[in-house]
Amino acid sequence: MRIELATAPGDPHIPNEDYASVALPASGQGGALVVLDGVTPPEDDDGCVHGVPWFTARLGGALLELSGSRRDMPLTDCLSRAIERTAAAHGPECDLSHVRTPQATVVAVRWDTERIEHLVLSDSALLIEGTDGTVTPVLDDRIDRLRAAGRRPLAPLRNVEGGFFTAAADPAVARRAVTGTRPRAGTRALAALTDGAARWVEVFREGDWAEWIALLRKEGPQSLIDRVRAAEDADPERTGFPRGKTHDDAAIVFAEL
Repeated sequence: MRIELATAPGDPHIPNEDYASVALPASGQGGALVVLDGVTPPEDDDGCVHGVPWFTARLGGALLELSGSRRDMPLTDCLSRAIERTAAAHGPECDLSHVRTPQATVVAVRWDTERIEHLVLSDSALLIEGTDGTVTPVLDDRIDRLRAAGRRPLAPLRNVEGGFFTAAADPAVARRAVTGTRPRAGTRALAALTDGAARWVEVFREGDWAEWIALLRKEGPQSLIDRVRAAEDADPERTGFPRGKTHDDAAIVFAEL
């Protein structure tokens, strides 16, 4: 089994709000991975004294531990329990009802000798590569559908019915995730990535997902992030490739099964 990961802040002077980690049991028969993309709030407008990096570290760590140790629980229950734990850790000085309370997108995957279970919430992505070379993206496309329908601005549509969902303080949001299972047989590799790393495909149109994962296998995750940075640097005013930030935090976990 080959496991590689990389993450980098969009701005080296600002803490990285992405989270990426992998757990492999001592038996060597399976594993779990978690990737989160923290949602950057307006400055001093999230009702929390801790901040987004604290939140993603807490939520990611709890979700990884539960995904690896509680194989009797589906990933939706693992995420729900992880959100509950993180909310309890905030303390009374934090306003968890605040619309901007720290929150994150989520990708979680768990596998054993027989099957692969996945969960995707909001606009981070999971790529599943088959042994025949086909690449299947698992996406929560609610934001894309809202944009296609001309819904602007998107911020008021976060975590409301008819909008899109991120993991914040309400454990019930876990039921909104895109989930599924598939046999492990026939699967060659998994790649989980935040939208900052997905820009190579989704923003800069340098290639498709099959080409992205081929480069990932050949060059490794840091090289993919470097390629995104080069494309961002070539368009600093965001005129050629419109996007919310010139540079974005990026994280990739690659698991070759």
